[in-house]
Amino acid sequence: MRRLLSPVFLGVCALVTGAAQSAPYTPQSDNEVLEHLPFKASAADGRELRRLRRALAEQPQNLERALALARRYFDLASAEGDPRYVGYAEAAIRPWSNAAEPPVEILVMRALLRQYRHEFDAALGDLARAAERDPGNAEVWSWRSAILLVQADYAGARAACDKLTAVASALLATACTTAVDGLNGKSGQAYAELSKALARRPDADPDLKLWIQTRLAEMALRQGRDELAERHFKAGLALGVTDGFILAAYADFLLDHKRPAEVVPMLRDWERSDILLLRLALAEQAAKLPAAPAHIAMLKERFDASALRGDKLHQQEEARFHLYLQGDASKALRLAAENYRLQREPRDARILLEAALAAKDFRAAQPALDWLRASGYEDPLYAKLAQKLEDGAK
Repeated sequence: MRRLLSPVFLGVCALVTGAAQSAPYTPQSDNEVLEHLPFKASAADGRELRRLRRALAEQPQNLERALALARRYFDLASAEGDPRYVGYAEAAIRPWSNAAEPPVEILVMRALLRQYRHEFDAALGDLARAAERDPGNAEVWSWRSAILLVQADYAGARAACDKLTAVASALLATACTTAVDGLNGKSGQAYAELSKALARRPDADPDLKLWIQTRLAEMALRQGRDELAERHFKAGLALGVTDGFILAAYADFLLDHKRPAEVVPMLRDWERSDILLLRLALAEQAAKLPAAPAHIAMLKERFDASALRGDKLHQQEEARFHLYLQGDASKALRLAAENYRLQREPRDARILLEAALAAKDFRAAQPALDWLRASGYEDPLYAKLAQKLEDGAK
């Protein structure tokens, strides 16, 4: 699978796709052989990577070849949920990244890799430097909007969309603005606009179509239109694009609707991704399947190792793990609260609300409750959680 488009869209998924068994590792030498990785998606992925590595080895000072290899590694990290590829991408661009004034293309690539590591301020800094030198670069504005959405800076995200409108296609610009509006109490309007924009572009790139179908599903859920949401999830999956984000989103939908048996075959081959393994274990536990204990133990081992490294990439998932698979509401709440200080997407608010409710620490949920009121975010599930917390605090 090739990511040809810059993604807020494909993109916010990459912000959460720092989602696998370990933190990204940065090789210390360009000649260091780390391991020969299997390629789940297709043998074509392996062939393409070998071709790109050979091309760079032949001309190690060729910027275009280094960027092509780094981009492919980043695409694989986003699609497969394996952060090791991020370290490989960083090694590919290191000669230019270490320069006092990196090329614009390197600044953008480095921003993508930094946001994957959740180094959001550094990523925004790189994008700002790139925008000064190349204000017509659509990728700069789409990724700026994506990162600011994660931080719940909706005004900033919308301003980036306005810049994108002048330099991108109408579909891409609409995808950007409706992503913001859909989080600000305008999910019905945003859904209608994005649906019409997609209908006008049946020839759109499959990657962008996938992102749009996932966003349409989420907007439908916020309106309480569950059957419509499922149609969009299935339409996205039918595109055949390997992407961990839609798998996680649809798995959550199925888990919320008490359909764990449907999650298991969908995620059975995704043990290497923490976010997908978490959902697989939740489904197996709910369905009382014998594989659940082994997968729970696997997750615990990974999260324990992350804690020893001081790795905080997956605190949202770890909080959910402790709340629902370990029954430790206090630890879940601590992790959820710490995570929410860095990431403030709806799902980050949800685990904070759920953990605070389970721990009966109603004040701890206040940041998420404040966001819910200020943003105008619409979702029946969140409204119910907020009401339970408010009732409990009385």
